[in-house]
Amino acid sequence: MTATQRRGRRIMMNPGERDSYLAGLRTCRVATVAEDGRPHIGALWFVWDGTSLWLYSITRSLRWSQLRQDPRIAVVVDDGVEYGELRGVELSGTAVFVGEAPRTGESCAELDVPEQLFAAKYFGMDTMPHDGRHAWLRLTPDTITSWDFRKLAALQ
Repeated sequence: MTATQRRGRRIMMNPGERDSYLAGLRTCRVATVAEDGRPHIGALWFVWDGTSLWLYSITRSLRWSQLRQDPRIAVVVDDGVEYGELRGVELSGTAVFVGEAPRTGESCAELDVPEQLFAAKYFGMDTMPHDGRHAWLRLTPDTITSWDFRKLAALQ
């Protein structure tokens, strides 16, 4: 990560809080850009390995084709209902395609950890089921911004 968060340092999550938060939530919103500059945002499941966000995307999706043209990506994971409960993490950088596409389960050491995390988180399994429709994207973020508005109460 090359940039640090400047604003909102009092409410930003520390690395342990951020890692725990990303491990606990299930859905993110992924933003990509079309050739003509139009943005596209869609929900997706993910896992965080402490360094990279791993996205398991359908290879025939608009997201996939846009990232093939322009690998810039931004992802938001957030929750909360009331203002004082809002929490979230925004990650941005360049998407990298990892493994075969679509994924059929060929040996790929780089996918061992994310597939184990994903299988446990979403399927309650030890090994990753492959459907021949999805493949992996890795985002090792250039920037991470986080917020936890629950910390505001401690500041007052």
